[in-house]
Amino acid sequence: MASVILGILLVLAPLPLSTEAQTRSNLTLGSSLTANDRNSSWLSPLGEFAFGFRRMGRGAHLLAIWFEKIEDKTIVWSANGDNLAPEGSKVQLTANGGLVLTDPRERELWSSGLNGTGLAYAAMLDTGNFILVSASHVKLWDSFSRPTDTILPTQRLDLGTKVNARYSKMNYSTGRFHFMLGDDGNLVFYATPDPYDASDTYWRCNTLGRVFQLIFNQSGQVYLTTRNGTVLKLLTSSTVPTNGFYQRAILEYDGVFVQYIHPKMANSSSGWPMGWSTVSTPVPPNICTSITQEIGSGACGFNSYYTLGDDRRPRCQCPPGYTPLDSTNEMNGCIQDFVPQSCNGSRPETDQFVLREMLETTWDRSDYEHSTAQTEDWCREACLADCFCAAAIFSNGFCWKKKNPLSNGKMGPWVDGKALIKVRIHDTTSKCTKNDQKKNKNTTMMIIGSVLLSCSAFVNLLLLLITYLIYRSFRSRDSKLSRQVQINQVIGMRTFTYQELHEATYGFKEKLGRGSFGTVYKGALGFEDPDFVVVKVLATRTGESEKEFEREVSAIGQTNHKNLVQLLGFCNEGQHRLLVYEFMSNGTLADFLFCASRPSWYRRIEIVCDVARGLSYLHEDCSRHIIHCDIKPQNILLDGSLTAKISDLGLAKLLMANQTRTTTGVRGTRGYLAPEWFRNMPVSSKVDVYSFGILLVELICCRKNYEPKAEIEAQIVMADWVYDCYHNGSVLQLVESDEEASRDIKRVKRFVMTALWCIQEDPALRPTMKKITQMLEGAVEVPVPPVPSSFMSSI
Repeated sequence: MASVILGILLVLAPLPLSTEAQTRSNLTLGSSLTANDRNSSWLSPLGEFAFGFRRMGRGAHLLAIWFEKIEDKTIVWSANGDNLAPEGSKVQLTANGGLVLTDPRERELWSSGLNGTGLAYAAMLDTGNFILVSASHVKLWDSFSRPTDTILPTQRLDLGTKVNARYSKMNYSTGRFHFMLGDDGNLVFYATPDPYDASDTYWRCNTLGRVFQLIFNQSGQVYLTTRNGTVLKLLTSSTVPTNGFYQRAILEYDGVFVQYIHPKMANSSSGWPMGWSTVSTPVPPNICTSITQEIGSGACGFNSYYTLGDDRRPRCQCPPGYTPLDSTNEMNGCIQDFVPQSCNGSRPETDQFVLREMLETTWDRSDYEHSTAQTEDWCREACLADCFCAAAIFSNGFCWKKKNPLSNGKMGPWVDGKALIKVRIHDTTSKCTKNDQKKNKNTTMMIIGSVLLSCSAFVNLLLLLITYLIYRSFRSRDSKLSRQVQINQVIGMRTFTYQELHEATYGFKEKLGRGSFGTVYKGALGFEDPDFVVVKVLATRTGESEKEFEREVSAIGQTNHKNLVQLLGFCNEGQHRLLVYEFMSNGTLADFLFCASRPSWYRRIEIVCDVARGLSYLHEDCSRHIIHCDIKPQNILLDGSLTAKISDLGLAKLLMANQTRTTTGVRGTRGYLAPEWFRNMPVSSKVDVYSFGILLVELICCRKNYEPKAEIEAQIVMADWVYDCYHNGSVLQLVESDEEASRDIKRVKRFVMTALWCIQEDPALRPTMKKITQMLEGAVEVPVPPVPSSFMSSI
């Protein structure tokens, strides 16, 4: 009886007037919008929602509906996430097809699919619903009936309706997670687009044959009802504020169903606080442990593992020796960044691998052999000796051998035991194997020499003479050519002619910036679906610029990491020296961080961790260690998904694997320079650690480190003020105007302590970037930092 009464109360919650009654903003047949820089749109009567084009990077547009009156214009529905529209595309209201999206060549990209139905007009409503209506005011089509990843108050989902998560945070194409209100009357969440068996289901409401609708009412409640309106199940844990707030519920890209609220204030920067989510209610309480697929990767992609963040959302990470498969989507899995162990019986390579330990970690379902009553040492030796073994799990005397790809990875206190990950001792990718190539070349020469020695003296002398003449011939020809051939042999990347790059940049027309060694232009490769690139034209061939060219090609050509800007190719033709990089659509971190609107705290967290991982890779994970020497916001670029990537390795100082320090002239930018630069001291990778510490301070406070116009004198040098606040126990002052950061004060304090370790005057006191990354991620405790000595008097 109580459930019936509750159902009546919920159904009687205030719903909007008939949508057909809202005609003040009706759109007539022939109305159209064009995808361009102005991002034109159709507004709802009160301007609450907009329908139109949203720019997704350079030259790509999404036809969408979004909240118009809040700062980030949050998207709630999209039409063409799997097929973005190029610049100049048009959406038009037509009598034959309804709403039709076409590209500049008038090829159809998407359509509402109405044919000969008597369409009269369309309207964008203040509920967030876009409708197509006939002359007799019959609703023919609406966006509420065809949701993407979001539902809104007053929206009702009927049987057979599916809600799909998007691919990643900034990619609105269809992702792997979805939930469906099935025709059998059951609400089920799936971990794959095409469910295969029961293990692909990670939550179900167990209302088989009883559910009729899922309703999101204006009181902020989401619930399931029967056909007569009886409430079967409340999906919300409580009501949320409604007056003066916007609401939305979304199936996030990581599979978590979350409801958010936002104050109804234009240009509010307070973000979307979480109202409730499936991670705080039994839907499910721990999504990670709820997904264990018999066939599939689990909550994260193959060869990765998940942990639960502070917000109880899954975080996917790669184990040692693995890197992300897709830098734009952490849930897409990882790949080995070293050559796997050979199964050649004559060359088992057991001495070339070690096992990296990961506590409270396991990978389910990918084992092919297990043993009982064994020791951990036995388990280690068994995996090292087995070329098929990619990892071993040891727990309470049990040893499980795992093979690639690893699936259903998880780390957390609910996991008993440890994982032992097999990695090559000298981690090298195909781009960092020059030493191996050199060894193979030397081996070949030794074989040739042995053959010569086995022949007669006359034949040997004759062959030596011929070899010498051939050598002189090639030496003479090489002296007439540029160094292009030499670089081609060393670096495995694309070479361009000067004419190709001249055409790609339309005659070097669009200048993006200028540095000390040349000018940067925007270009495009290809015609049908052009890939945008950045072309750096070095000023001259002689002097320092040529060294710069060789240094960048040599250094960047060997790197392969998601947090480094990728060098795609180069031109080394005559007097022309050009470098071709991937295009980073969101510009520099300096522009992003110091602009009028402050980036969210959680976005800044992701950026600082991205930079830390990139530097850790440069310092430790490539066979030739690289010191960047000029870490600053201007040299950190952001791609379309706001992933941070380190750029401009032109000032890098390369170190061999057995070299840790070098002496060189002052490089970099004042304000970010470590004190040893000015003391004629040998420098090491710790100069990058110091610069990173200053960058971390700027990211915490969203302000430049040196601000001479600061109203309070103590705040002119941000690093000094940060230490004063930490020493006085008033870290909250650093972020008091940042609501998100203020609510996350434990992490803020951890970041501040990490920054203070980074800017120690003594390089020996500064941690490595690998340790700093662990500090930032909370994997290790951050000890109390010592007082940083002032070195400004010596500069």
